[in-house]
Amino acid sequence: MSAESSFDVVSRVDRQEVDNALNQAAKEIAQRYDFKGVGASISWSGDDVLMVANSPERVKAILDVFQTKLVRRGVSLKAIDTGDGEPRASGKVYRLVGHVREGLSQEVARTITKLVRDEGPRGVRTQVTGDEVRVSSKSRDDLQQVIALLKGAEIDAALQFVNYR
Repeated sequence: MSAESSFDVVSRVDRQEVDNALNQAAKEIAQRYDFKGVGASISWSGDDVLMVANSPERVKAILDVFQTKLVRRGVSLKAIDTGDGEPRASGKVYRLVGHVREGLSQEVARTITKLVRDEGPRGVRTQVTGDEVRVSSKSRDDLQQVIALLKGAEIDAALQFVNYR
């Protein structure tokens, strides 16, 4: 009798990589000619990333620079939530806050379990535990199919597959 195989679906962000991307973006913003003298900056605000400039277009340009640095460092853009992506006016400056999302929300976990149940191989079970989803089956091939299914699905979270055993 074969043993049960499983893996966990999680959404984690390497904070050090996000911090490095933010520092690189801040350095580029400080040196670029189009950002000189406009009060453009990017910095941490608690657990969020705060982008500030004197026009909405420049705030979006800062966001673009930051996203480029994140992609180069291997951080998924789904891990940074900027809401609707529109900068908000605050006095004479415009601000955009990007929240770093970690962990699977209950809604995303339900979406994953429904997707595996509906489109995954038979005999695969899912279990939501806190902010992660455990997928188990007797067949490792079935688990590989589930990983391929989840990678191809449009899920609003940066997914990683850990504890494969």
